[in-house]
Amino acid sequence: MPRPVQYNSKVKFEGIPEGYMGEGFMATNLEKVISLARKNSIWPLPFATSCCGIEFMATMASHYDIARFGSERVGFSPRQCDLLMVMGTIAKKMGPVLKQVYTQMAEPRWVIAVGACASSGGIFDSYSVLQGIDQVIPVDVYVPGCAPRPEAILDGLMRIQDLVNKEGLRRRHSEQYKELMNSYGIN
Repeated sequence: MPRPVQYNSKVKFEGIPEGYMGEGFMATNLEKVISLARKNSIWPLPFATSCCGIEFMATMASHYDIARFGSERVGFSPRQCDLLMVMGTIAKKMGPVLKQVYTQMAEPRWVIAVGACASSGGIFDSYSVLQGIDQVIPVDVYVPGCAPRPEAILDGLMRIQDLVNKEGLRRRHSEQYKELMNSYGIN
């Protein structure tokens, strides 16, 4: 005789999409399942040029452990990653390179500007430094600091996860998104 299934009522499942649950199955919206999978399997591409890259390395280490958020697979090929993490000073000559790396990433793709230099040029208010990467590519999340602590980088990653979870599957095909890409010269 099969033993009846007993559930622990004190355990709360966080992040499970709403749906109809029965014994041995769950029925829900496909868009919610895909959003949940994307949220918990973000592959970051670090574009580190200075001190913020060192803080990101600390975030990857065991004390902070970015792997808890499903981002342990750091890729160095834009075609395999969906989160561009720009860390450090970006010279104006590097702007086209950064834009090319961004356009090589597959959709959907997201961008985090880590630190003051990537966000606004930082202390380098000169003719050769890009005063924020949002002049060449769209940015989803800004992480403040010079250099930001690993906790701030993790907070930025969690904000990206929230954005990914709430984003609809068809948002990237909308006219508003196409206009945004056109404003950056990206087709």
